[in-house]
Amino acid sequence: MEVKEQISRWRLILGQESDKRLSGMTDLALTQEQDLMDQALASIYNRTEAGGFGGQGAGGAGRGPSNPQISRWLGDVRTLFDKELVTVIQNDAVTRCGLKQLLFEPELLENMEPDINLASTILMLKDQIPKRSKESVREFIKKIVEEINKLLEQDIRRAVTAAVNKRKHSPIPSASAMDYKMTISRNLKHYDPDLRTIVPEHFYFFDRTSTTAANKWTIILDIDQSGSMGESVIYSSIISCILASMASIKTRIVAFDTNIVDLTEKSDDPVDLLFGFQLGGGTDINKSVAYCEQFIENPAKTLFFLISDLEEGGNRAGLLRRIGDLKESGVTVVSLLAIADGGRPYYDTQMAQKFAGLGVPCFACAPELLPTLLEKALKGQDLSQFDKKQKSFV
Repeated sequence: MEVKEQISRWRLILGQESDKRLSGMTDLALTQEQDLMDQALASIYNRTEAGGFGGQGAGGAGRGPSNPQISRWLGDVRTLFDKELVTVIQNDAVTRCGLKQLLFEPELLENMEPDINLASTILMLKDQIPKRSKESVREFIKKIVEEINKLLEQDIRRAVTAAVNKRKHSPIPSASAMDYKMTISRNLKHYDPDLRTIVPEHFYFFDRTSTTAANKWTIILDIDQSGSMGESVIYSSIISCILASMASIKTRIVAFDTNIVDLTEKSDDPVDLLFGFQLGGGTDINKSVAYCEQFIENPAKTLFFLISDLEEGGNRAGLLRRIGDLKESGVTVVSLLAIADGGRPYYDTQMAQKFAGLGVPCFACAPELLPTLLEKALKGQDLSQFDKKQKSFV
């Protein structure tokens, strides 16, 4: 990178107040595009009283008007900066410039880059959404859901299929239970070139009893909806809906703070599910685990995900006893720790260590690792090795 370009970048970072100090190093003429960047950045990062959103003067606020229309400003930001920077700038605009009250303006949402942090903020304020903005808010949340769904759905379905659908075979013939994949692969050597088809000598059939309800895996997602859980709640909701759509497993979705809400019936639509959460409030994990125990029919075929920051406001000793009892009964228990800022873990370290002492793995892993974790858990593999490999353990 040339010196002139480096100095221009520092000029954009430091703002107009740095003109005098940097102009002596080189010709500090900003290009037209850089000038627009300068105006956009100054609108939220300018430190003077006169500049920024709502200011009356230009002092320190770049070379343009200091009170731009916010929707136009958002459009400029999306045009001028990379997508990753756009989401950072948007979030800073909300937190630094007091724009939360404008998040529900339809024209503003249309210009915003879909971002999970803004989605978390919107969900926390959802009770304040005016009627005229409800549809725009849903569309904004839907965009984020679709992006995450593209990232995770295929891998989650593959993981569950690989782990659960390895069914036993039966000598009893049944057309509806035929294992076509194995039948074809085992009879490839019996291909008849004249008939141009495979003539099987042996057919393979799945054991129909292995697909009965009693033999299905039950996956319970017990999701903390306290104030710190915004990003985790969004990922958890989408994962829950993907799992709930798969007939090979039974899925229960429970949300809790100091109260408990069973959201399983809302699992047809991840947007509806998200709006079923009430972000904020305290935490009573022990109470929620007790509620979830009623859904455990076959402990050996139950996978219990506790998705929480583990900051228990209820009975801590009772929670540890209950989790220990689940583990002893044969339930596969996994604690998925709260994540924020794109994967940064946030949790009660002491409680996580006590969980780990009970043999319950505690993960603060990125969402894209969850399909692998899910597959290993359903296969009954040692999750401590997954911990070490991913460096995401307590």
